[in-house]
Amino acid sequence: MHLLVTGFEPFGNDQFNASGEAVRLVPDKADGHQITKAILPVSFQRSGEVLAALLQDHQPDALICVGEAGGRDEISLEVQGANVDDARIPDNDGAQPVKQSIVRGGEDYRPATLDPEMILRALHQAGHGAYLSEDAGKFVCNRIAYLAYGQKVPALFIHVPALRPAGQKATVGAETDNREAALKAQPRTGCTLPELAEALTVVLASLADQTK
Repeated sequence: MHLLVTGFEPFGNDQFNASGEAVRLVPDKADGHQITKAILPVSFQRSGEVLAALLQDHQPDALICVGEAGGRDEISLEVQGANVDDARIPDNDGAQPVKQSIVRGGEDYRPATLDPEMILRALHQAGHGAYLSEDAGKFVCNRIAYLAYGQKVPALFIHVPALRPAGQKATVGAETDNREAALKAQPRTGCTLPELAEALTVVLASLADQTK
């Protein structure tokens, strides 16, 4: 089985993005599955274009997209994506859409096409903190979730805590939740990038039963 997993580049004033760094640590194979890893731009326009090109080039059997959430201290599985771009800050190209549809005339919400509850159980069984989320925000993460859930390949978007190296504090990543609460939030004690990569590997290894 061939799996595609994506993270994001840094954005705003930060030089680090936990999603991209965790994806880089994922092994090239998990439970016998071939894994292709890629980093998406934090751009409303280019992110979808890059994702479409990756899907065309690699033809994966399943897609896992990963972003960071500054207001969350555990992994969250996005059960849906909303058909709206509404940016608190500009993306890396300077675009800052306000309440714009991602797909004109498209569904208000698209559900995940991989079963998030099954993946949640796999994470819990492996000892990882995780929960289901119904709000992926309105920034580029949500846009990719909405676009991914409209593809033929089964897909799930996952948010991870906005971890930073020692001495650094996230100034972005609050695009999923209340900004004030998000920027005050700290990842749960002991949550590390290797743990996030291990959790993503658990997710990827669990996909065989969903894509048969």
